[in-house]
Amino acid sequence: MDQNLETKNEYFLKKEEKDKIRMEERKNNIMKKGMKWLGLLVVAGLFIWWGYNYFKTASIDKPISGEYFKAQSRDHIDIGSEHPAYNSNPPTGGWHYDQPAQSGIYDKEFPDEQLVHNLEHSHAWIAYRPDLPADQIDKLADIAKDYGSKIIMTPRQANDTPIAFVAWERLLKMDILNESLAREFIEAYRGLAGPEKLADFGFKDFRGAKEQPLGPKMR
Repeated sequence: MDQNLETKNEYFLKKEEKDKIRMEERKNNIMKKGMKWLGLLVVAGLFIWWGYNYFKTASIDKPISGEYFKAQSRDHIDIGSEHPAYNSNPPTGGWHYDQPAQSGIYDKEFPDEQLVHNLEHSHAWIAYRPDLPADQIDKLADIAKDYGSKIIMTPRQANDTPIAFVAWERLLKMDILNESLAREFIEAYRGLAGPEKLADFGFKDFRGAKEQPLGPKMR
């Protein structure tokens, strides 16, 4: 055989082998990248599934005592502006002022329109009539202190029951405090029931955390 032809054949055979090796390496790299992306997609899918189940656990599917009232509106209105009557007492959703109240235990009343904004941000509101016995008020305050953030307690003369626990679209009324039922209600809806539950910036834990400004608008 011609030596030059033999040399050429060896050259092409070596080139074919190198090409095969490169192809195999390319396939392996593609497989590795594919597996990496598949793993990332699985992790992302699990995270989305967890998040969906966490935020969906709101409560309207749970057999919690209390009534459901569909929110009539989420519109902001000017202070003092007229609006249709709320469909519950206390209100559980609807027209509200632009500025919510800070979390805390208060001995003064707030306009319903202001506290409805708190409910929109998934706060729990403990509303009691001012003539409620002092020992009952103290027990309500103890409950509020156990949570600290995203909870507000105020007197409210217009209550048609001595005590009311309020969340977005949810209302639990009591003549005498049932502490276990009250806690069950708060834990089911606080931080979960409002349509703006994630927009919690600016609300503080009134038990001692540093206060943060609420800012001009919280929508």
